[in-house]
Amino acid sequence: MILTAALASLATAAAPPAPASAPLSATQVLQFLGQTIDWYHGLTLQQQIATTPTDLATLYDNRQAAAQSVRLAFEFARAEAGFIVDTTSANPAQGAVLSQYQSLSQLQARFDKQVQDTQAELESDRQKLATAAAKDHQQLQSQISELQGELDLAGARRDAVHSMLDFLTDSSTNGLGASGLRAQIEALARAVPGMAQAPASAGGASAPATPAAANTAAAAVPAKKTETSGIWNLTADAFALEAKIHSIDGLIQQTDALAATANKLRAPYVAELKALSVRGDTLGKQADSANSSTLQDERAQLDELAGQFKRLAAAVIPLSKQAVLLQLYSKSLDNWKDAVRVDLRADLRSLALRVGSLTVVLVIVIAGAELWRRAVYRYVSDPRRRYQFLLMRRFVFWLMLAVILAFSFASSVGSIVTFAGLITAGVAVAMQGVIVAIVGYFFLIGKFGIRVGDRVQIGGVTGEVIDVGLVRFHLMELGGGSGADGPTGRVVAFSNSIVFQTGAGLFKQIHGTNFVWHEITLTLAAQADYADVKKRLLAAVDSALADFQEEIERQTQEIARTVISTPVGRLHPKVQLRLTAAGTEAVIRYPVDLKNAADIDERVAREVMQALEQDPKVQLAGGADIRIDAAPAGDTKS
Repeated sequence: MILTAALASLATAAAPPAPASAPLSATQVLQFLGQTIDWYHGLTLQQQIATTPTDLATLYDNRQAAAQSVRLAFEFARAEAGFIVDTTSANPAQGAVLSQYQSLSQLQARFDKQVQDTQAELESDRQKLATAAAKDHQQLQSQISELQGELDLAGARRDAVHSMLDFLTDSSTNGLGASGLRAQIEALARAVPGMAQAPASAGGASAPATPAAANTAAAAVPAKKTETSGIWNLTADAFALEAKIHSIDGLIQQTDALAATANKLRAPYVAELKALSVRGDTLGKQADSANSSTLQDERAQLDELAGQFKRLAAAVIPLSKQAVLLQLYSKSLDNWKDAVRVDLRADLRSLALRVGSLTVVLVIVIAGAELWRRAVYRYVSDPRRRYQFLLMRRFVFWLMLAVILAFSFASSVGSIVTFAGLITAGVAVAMQGVIVAIVGYFFLIGKFGIRVGDRVQIGGVTGEVIDVGLVRFHLMELGGGSGADGPTGRVVAFSNSIVFQTGAGLFKQIHGTNFVWHEITLTLAAQADYADVKKRLLAAVDSALADFQEEIERQTQEIARTVISTPVGRLHPKVQLRLTAAGTEAVIRYPVDLKNAADIDERVAREVMQALEQDPKVQLAGGADIRIDAAPAGDTKS
């Protein structure tokens, strides 16, 4: 049978004439394809760094050029795979596989032609049958039936050869034979989207990327931020543009390396094409003087040269086209790099301007703060007022510094306001007590506030201020009610928010004063001359306070300077007489300097006793004694 003979011929068929050896090996072709695919993957990096409309336009153009370059590389590889032979003789079995592959390829081509010719003849007879006379119908029917049988047999033979050819193609994947090289080329093509199809047309044109793919790529690229006025954003953009320039440099180097590889691969082909051209010109000149027999030989040589030239041109033309595309691709990257450099220079100029402006503003603010400090020390002599002005200066300085830095580094006022609002709301809820205490601090340092060294009374605690902080203040507790007994050795802390508490009163002495009112209560006999008694008691108290009168006058003047709107009388003793069931009660009130409270009380008691002893008519009521107490709060007026 014909099919059996065809299959048996696989083992015995003579190898066809070997084609001209290829300048490249299969390994070189596969390495070139791998380098091209790696270069093609650089589009992913370009898509990541494209942030402006100009970048997107460049990315779109590069995508077209890259896709076409990869198609040309596969076109070159597929053309070369059909002519590569095994140049190594280390494994003879591989040469046998290649010989069988080539024999089956030729046999399949012959069977394909036979099927086509039989099909054409069958169609022709069917057309004749439609218009033939009745006497010719039987003969045409017989011919059609015979042709149909031949067509079925040829199709079966073709399918059998095709099955064996597919088996050899799939089995030879070691890359050393033509069939193995083709399999690996197609495997690489399937790894690159859009490349697993027939080679490009002879013109080298390739289908452009679809609009949907371009739109998808454009949508995947984030839009460039429009607000970059802040120092922070300008700095970040500068670093991003610098990184983009480095990325583009890497892409340019990769493109130049691929172009160098392509030129290196093309060089042997170009040299061989030049040699074929020289040989063809020589044969053409010889044909002018040759005889008929020589002309036939030269015609055969010219036909062989033409075949070799076509084969080499099929490989070198895609490489030449790819070289042009790579040059355009590299130029596009250079233009993109130049555009990014322009943006970088603009960002650096803006950044320098912003930093310079910030520096000038900071210098002005620092100079203003220094002038404020010098003016306070020069024109404010009161230490308390000076401290208040310096504290205000500190708050104003840091507040202005924070606002200036916020507006300089932020990109928009809206973001600052939103952030500040959220922070303020959170702080107000979480630190309500602390905020109230901080606000109370400014009340405490006011004109009638407290300072270190002041004597204050809060609830049942009397003490001397030893520290006033931003959140709380501390007292050194004093004993004896009015504090006349001195320190108790304990420190009491109060929150500054106490100034807003209605149930807790804060009593303090005016700064520069340090006195309290004491009183002595006497119960006199009924026969006393009360006018003379009052006069004698006042004289005794004045005599006891004579040594402290100067200090009392000073403190009186201090009160007058502090309380300008209310007239202040002298701090002098007073004697009031009241009638009681036991007799006449005399109440003596006198100011006492707390530093000398015990000495003053002793002197007053001694002088009062002496005054009573000098007049026998003035006597204490039976069982009565002298009692010295601090004057009740709110009853200390002079």
